[in-house]
Amino acid sequence: MPNRAVDPTGIAPPAAAYVHGVVSDGPARLLHTSGVVPTAPDGTVASDVGAQADEIWRTISALLTDADMATTDIVSVTTYVVPGQDLGLVMAARDAVLGGHLAASTLVIVAALARPEWLMEVAIVAAR
Repeated sequence: MPNRAVDPTGIAPPAAAYVHGVVSDGPARLLHTSGVVPTAPDGTVASDVGAQADEIWRTISALLTDADMATTDIVSVTTYVVPGQDLGLVMAARDAVLGGHLAASTLVIVAALARPEWLMEVAIVAAR
């Protein structure tokens, strides 16, 4: 199933590496993730946001693989970050995994997440 960017003329361009919208035509298999948190398989949580972002995107990659999907199937990314974090590190981890693939993307600064050691959380939607 083809996913394509929706990029009409006459609107402001995206503020970073994302598209305003993605349309998926035809019957599709969809993957909606819960908020993916930065807990490693051994239960540890890194103390810095860059390492947390890397762990989250490793987990997302594993979820995609298990669903027989690829990063190019991601149509939407929602990232939640607590205040005071280096957003450059957050976005660099995402961009490294997406490898140039553009998806609709929202970044939300939140007061706190469910556990105080979590500095960020990411949910995605993928369509194939």
